[in-house]
Amino acid sequence: MKNIAILGSSGGNLYNLGGKDPEKLLSEIFTQCDSAGIHIKAVQFIGAEVSMDIAKKHTKAGLYILKEKKPARVYTGTLPEVNEEAKLIDSEIAQDIRNGKIDGLITMSIDPAGSNKEAILAAAEKRIPVVGTGGTSMAITASKGANVISTSGTTGTTNRTRAVSFVSSLSKFWGVKYQPVIGGPSETKGENPLKKINIRGIMMAALPAFIALALILALSKIPGLSGLGDIFDLLLQALPVVIAAIAAKQVSDLDEVSIVAGIIAGVLSIDGGIIGGMIGGIGAGLLVQFLFLKCVQWRFPMTTVNIVAGGFSGIIAGLLVFYLIGPLALVLGDYIKLVIEQAVTFSPILAGAVAGLLIWPAILGGIYHAAILPIVLLEMEKSGNSFLGAVDMVSLVIVAAGINLANIIAPRDKGEAAIATPGFMINLGFGTFVESAYPFMFSNKLVFGGALFSAGIGGTLVGIFNVRGTAYLPSFVAPFASDNIIGFIIAMIVAFTCSFLITIFANKVVKKKKQEIIENSDSVGVK
Repeated sequence: MKNIAILGSSGGNLYNLGGKDPEKLLSEIFTQCDSAGIHIKAVQFIGAEVSMDIAKKHTKAGLYILKEKKPARVYTGTLPEVNEEAKLIDSEIAQDIRNGKIDGLITMSIDPAGSNKEAILAAAEKRIPVVGTGGTSMAITASKGANVISTSGTTGTTNRTRAVSFVSSLSKFWGVKYQPVIGGPSETKGENPLKKINIRGIMMAALPAFIALALILALSKIPGLSGLGDIFDLLLQALPVVIAAIAAKQVSDLDEVSIVAGIIAGVLSIDGGIIGGMIGGIGAGLLVQFLFLKCVQWRFPMTTVNIVAGGFSGIIAGLLVFYLIGPLALVLGDYIKLVIEQAVTFSPILAGAVAGLLIWPAILGGIYHAAILPIVLLEMEKSGNSFLGAVDMVSLVIVAAGINLANIIAPRDKGEAAIATPGFMINLGFGTFVESAYPFMFSNKLVFGGALFSAGIGGTLVGIFNVRGTAYLPSFVAPFASDNIIGFIIAMIVAFTCSFLITIFANKVVKKKKQEIIENSDSVGVK
């Protein structure tokens, strides 16, 4: 039997996708590990009351460890206090790794330079496999020499999909037989369902549906495939249904029953757009939990409980949106899109330049997932592409790809090429994982400034050509999902070239300085 340790925190983006409920997040990993016969030897998880993107020194947090074979909260305090307490557990885990008691690590939004420093260093020394999520943390973990066998961001994931991915990778590495546990019992916790509403999380979970829409749009432009335009229109109508199903599932935690309620509410909310679908889904989710508990209290047969909870809640919430809320929701969505369109119409060059310059600070400050991505999805609801989506691809993804390629071709140190390669492949192959450029940007002000400059240039070109597009697609596909293929390609090439050349120059400056230091040291030694 293999032994592992789980290291992590509630994270930034992860907080909205399960991280704010550490026990539930960890229990899913325990379930999957049990299925694979993998023993969890230790846990060190820091759960904050808010996303780490906006956490302050006074933010309350808790430390979770393994106690009686279950994750348990053993310490509560401010975030700095919890981090200090976590370092004690970090040292214990590091010692167990060096003594051969731990064979692998599962990590989620860890701090490889702080509360998880010793464990990561020990893992690197012993070459045990490491899997995890969190773009920045995994990039730094790899840079410390750890044997990272699987990594990804968190956007679009769930507790279950992450857990299955972690255990699948470890099982494959060790040659262990593993059958994922997909189902699970329904939950009827008495927690206030209003606290579960997370608009940001709903929008991000629905991202794959919007990307499917963009892919169909790209394919419909290929000669002979113009008939896919009808499929595009059909998918466009389905977006509120997807949003509603996700919202109902998030709020109610009643698995298939809540999904059915959300779909029914979503179908009735189509005319209200994705905002109407979200309102309908949230309403269905709230009603599902209420009706479910009431029917159980009234001792209805379980089949009847599901029918009443899933069917009636979906119909009630859906009709409410259909007759009352839908028209207002549609106006609100159109108004938000109109504001973007008016800004672009007033000065597309200025709008593109400002968006390009601010998008890196926005993602670093946690604003991207909270505000920009939802706006991108609202824009895509109308036409399948977006002005801010094009800026996202050009100024974030392509700029990150340029930085990564420069560190593959002309790195400051030999080891950095191995770190940059996976990031570059994901940037171009999947249109995401911009966090892969963080280690190079944070360690060199010139590279950081070059990223901002390149992003500004790219955004300006998006404005000049008035491009509408999206990220989260392969780079060679993205232009065909835009409304200006040539303009999008030019903007991508220029932004990529700028970030690539600036990073090459910055790396040469660093290498030259290192060489001068070495030569001066040798000269002093001779004297």
